Amino acid sequence: MSEAVLDDIVAVLPPLLQSLEALAFVARHLNPPEFGAVMEAAGTPDESLQAVRARLSDWPQQFAGLRSSLEAASDAALAAFAGLRAVQNGDGDLIAVFRALRHVPRAKEALYPLAATLPPVSSFFVDPDLREDAKVLKRLTQPPHENTGIVHDHNEPGSRGGFSVYVPEYYTPDRAWPLVMALHGGSGTGRTFLWSWLADARSFGAVLVSPTATGNTWALLGDDADTPNLARILEFVRGRYNIDPTKLLLTGMSDGGTFCYVAGLEHGSPFTHLAPIAATFHPLMAEMADAERLQRLPVFLVHGRLDWMFPVQVARQTRDALSAAGADVSYHELDDLSHCYPSEMNARILRWLSAER
Repeated sequence: MSEAVLDDIVAVLPPLLQSLEALAFVARHLNPPEFGAVMEAAGTPDESLQAVRARLSDWPQQFAGLRSSLEAASDAALAAFAGLRAVQNGDGDLIAVFRALRHVPRAKEALYPLAATLPPVSSFFVDPDLREDAKVLKRLTQPPHENTGIVHDHNEPGSRGGFSVYVPEYYTPDRAWPLVMALHGGSGTGRTFLWSWLADARSFGAVLVSPTATGNTWALLGDDADTPNLARILEFVRGRYNIDPTKLLLTGMSDGGTFCYVAGLEHGSPFTHLAPIAATFHPLMAEMADAERLQRLPVFLVHGRLDWMFPVQVARQTRDALSAAGADVSYHELDDLSHCYPSEMNARILRWLSAER
């Protein structure tokens, strides 16, 4: 690599990764009454990124792919900050905040291909507590195996009913792997929600599947086209990879978490563990669920005390109802969590999934 290109990468990569970390902080701590304070705490790494963005130009043609990834990731991060800054300055509302944060998974999708060649990028896509773990780092420096990485199946932007899958690059079929099926929130997509889980699936070793609902959100009312679609997707993945039949996790955020109950409590559900996050629940769900299935069913329930969409009292009632029905509930109430995705819980969920019972 030419010295000039290397100098540009060294200049751009730190503020880009710092910007993405700051955006993740905003997304995790977003609480409407405290938006201004959260933005202040996030700092201004986007200013540093903007200052060096122009260095991603006039590179030799052989580095076009590398430059394209860094450009797309930088532009997406800057677009996210621009949208957030507008709201911070009084121009916009909570919907505008959510719209701005949609740029974050686009930035990660553009950046991830560089994880194989740039160690700082690889480290960014590792659980923070494992970034110095020698065993994890050794696995991630090995050449990728065939049929691993990210694949999108009929899951282009604007499409419905498809899925994205991530298989750790060090996957081998000589052992059975846990599977995480992660369901996006209302109006989301599997392609974007994949990035809520990818770093932990990559770090701990799990096959990750992130489907997109067949409609605008999951089939919480009326005809249910999503449960059979999830079964179809699961069988597709199980037919291609060695999946542990005792470690099939169905998890999701908001509407996706609620749909964990719809699909996961019915008779014949293939999923062995459920982890609804920031979800709602109606007592009728427990009454209508298959009673035998509920007996000792492992459920990892996460909710925020500051949740403004589904009040925490709903989660407490859910814990009590499921426990009374015989489920093995692990309840986690986070004092500082609003209606956001707590990515720091992923590692705990994966360890819970892997625990012997």
